[in-house]
Amino acid sequence: MFYKFAKTVVGLIFRLLFKIKVIGKENIPKNGPVIICSNHISNFDPPVVGITSARDIHFMAKEELFEKPWLGKLLTNLGAFPVKRGMRDRNALRNGLKLLEEGNALGLFPEGTRSKNGEVKKGLAGAGFFAMRSDATVIPCAIIGTYKKFSKLKVVYGQPINFESLNKEKPGAQEVTDEIMDHIKRLLEENR
Repeated sequence: MFYKFAKTVVGLIFRLLFKIKVIGKENIPKNGPVIICSNHISNFDPPVVGITSARDIHFMAKEELFEKPWLGKLLTNLGAFPVKRGMRDRNALRNGLKLLEEGNALGLFPEGTRSKNGEVKKGLAGAGFFAMRSDATVIPCAIIGTYKKFSKLKVVYGQPINFESLNKEKPGAQEVTDEIMDHIKRLLEENR
């Protein structure tokens, strides 16, 4: 209930501040586990993906954000959960897999941190881990534009990624993440 309320309020504010255009929203499955993987250019990316997605999304967020009691409570009420950066966080991996097993949508920014120049960086293996260890559909997402007041912002959801050809090679988590990042890069190039 709180998520829906927050999505409505934040959606109104963001649509007043930015000219948001959404492409490919229909590519997100209405039911079942889904992983939405996006490039990361701003702290505003999670709310923008959240308000433009057809699904309620559970985001992984850096653990430091949960250290402030009011912010931690807000993020928890919005379905986010903490991840320790720079190390393999087994609790975060378990939480993400549990959410996917329950048929939820998981939002990831595989780069792990914001890109200061807008260029897509190498993704971390976590996205590949979730893709390999779950039956989730993986949807690439590209956020294009800037968060300057009244500027144009485009959010593009791509087709579900087909990993069949990659699966024949028995890839590791990093190779799967690399494939996801290639799809995000293509979305950026095709929609700029």
